Amino acid sequence: MVNKMSENEILVNDDKLNEAQNIVRTHTYYAMGAGLVPIPVFDFVAVTGIQIDMLRCLSNLYEIDFMENKGKNLLGALTGGGASSSFAPMLASTVKMIPFLGSILGAVSMPAIAGATTYAVGKVFIQHFEAGGTLLNFDPKAMKAYYAEQLKEGNNIAAKSTPATKSAIS
Repeated sequence: MVNKMSENEILVNDDKLNEAQNIVRTHTYYAMGAGLVPIPVFDFVAVTGIQIDMLRCLSNLYEIDFMENKGKNLLGALTGGGASSSFAPMLASTVKMIPFLGSILGAVSMPAIAGATTYAVGKVFIQHFEAGGTLLNFDPKAMKAYYAEQLKEGNNIAAKSTPATKSAIS
């Protein structure tokens, strides 16, 4: 027997997905703004906080218990696997310590990197939550390929939003 969803159930699911995408979009722009903070490392910490808040908002939307420590661990495990994706935000942040030139390079690269990683994290968790997953059964290793794909998409979005950064993440 085929389980057919009613039209109302489909509309509710579409509304939830649209709201989830709005949460990701909003937090992506917040992260890009935080990437402009000229204080090295503070920008990195601010972006991480924004990503944790995004995860909290998505968890609330999908009616999933949010555990901040678990969320931090999952973020680290998801974004920390590849050398380029894990070190890029910290490198872009710490390069701001170099007088004058470092501030310019950091101001150009950190917003794009922050936006792209936030976007990718959000899309990964939307997919996981849409499939009925929770924070407790999230498998970062299984999501690495999808994260990498979404990171590329996020880089394109961030590059369009920050014209000076055409390919801050590769």
